[in-house]
Amino acid sequence: MTTTPPSPIDLFASALHIHPDGDVQAAERQMTNSNSGAWQLATFHVETDADVHADHWEMHPHAEEAVCCLTGGVRLYFRPARPDDTEDMVQLQPGTAVIVPRGRWHRLELDAPGDLMSITLRHGTRLEKRTDTR
Repeated sequence: MTTTPPSPIDLFASALHIHPDGDVQAAERQMTNSNSGAWQLATFHVETDADVHADHWEMHPHAEEAVCCLTGGVRLYFRPARPDDTEDMVQLQPGTAVIVPRGRWHRLELDAPGDLMSITLRHGTRLEKRTDTR
């Protein structure tokens, strides 16, 4: 049996897919529907709201998501449950994270350019264009 020697993986170019059987592989990032059953760990350099799709709501129906601020600053907004409610907001500074509940619509806006990391099961992920953009 031939084995490949370990080598560094550029986490800003690839994602890590963590499969239910324990396998971990470097792979292309999947931002929406992935049928692999794998959890995805993805990191991103972000400089503008466009880099975090601030004009869209996102929802993961099958798993919670950890959104981690490694550097910079970001605000995570939760869509109101009822039309008359306001958005809940969590502000993240470097070294902090928030857990987005399964099935909860959310979006990001930047406070400062930086690096973010997300960990979730992408299967079934949905994106919806915001209608309330400024």
